Amino acid sequence: MSRMTREQALGKLRAGVSADLDACQAILALLARQFEAALRHRSAELADLAEQLTPLLDAMEQRRVQRVSLVRALCGAAAGMATLIAGVAAAQGEQLAADWQALEQLVLECKRLNVRNSALLTEQFSIMQRVLHGEETLYEAR
Repeated sequence: MSRMTREQALGKLRAGVSADLDACQAILALLARQFEAALRHRSAELADLAEQLTPLLDAMEQRRVQRVSLVRALCGAAAGMATLIAGVAAAQGEQLAADWQALEQLVLECKRLNVRNSALLTEQFSIMQRVLHGEETLYEAR
């Protein structure tokens, strides 16, 4: 951040949060499609959806790393977004706080849907394993 002004850093940070908000909306839609595809056992669609999710998640991770770096450069090594938001001018701070809170909620919803989808896929895999290979204890002597 040596050549970047505080305003430029804040602008980059706000743009990153905004991009993450958009990415989360796209991820939510893809996770909904993933759940439907899993319910209907459409493996080709599941593979396609995974290919669409990966770059969105990778980009969000890159923006998260950049955001942590910017916040630390602006507010100190132990600072978080709350510290940064508290130090930003009123109108900008309110908007950034609202966007950050919205992003936190969207990320939690994405995580919830991902856990739901993973549980469904895991259960389907488990059922297929039992169908294909039988129960492990089915032929045990008692």
